[in-house]
Amino acid sequence: QVQLVESGGGWVQPGGSLRLSCAASGFTLDGYAIGWFRQAPEKAREGVSRISSSGKSTDYTDHVEGRFTISRDNAKNTVYLQMNSLQSEDTGVYYCAAAKDPSGSYLPRNWEYDYWGQGTRVTVSL
Repeated sequence: QVQLVESGGGWVQPGGSLRLSCAASGFTLDGYAIGWFRQAPEKAREGVSRISSSGKSTDYTDHVEGRFTISRDNAKNTVYLQMNSLQSEDTGVYYCAAAKDPSGSYLPRNWEYDYWGQGTRVTVSL
């Protein structure tokens, strides 16, 4: 069964850090670009960060640039999102998604993802 499973969410005070993981089962992430998305309460889901299958290409939404870092360890079949200097606005459910990237450098558009995880909740508050 093909699955993406997020973990690492939780509660943290403003200014704190969390590291989210996105682990694949039933398929290998090698050859897939990964995107992290989040959905805040009563807001639409938004893209946070993307990484190509090789890791050569990455990007971030403006709101997290300089604070979040996306990385991947294909040997562990896992992609990470290191989140530092967390703010209350970062609160939400974080999802990872996978899209085929045979080129190694492609960053998928939102509608191109094939697989989605169930999400992990991040709460940033005092």
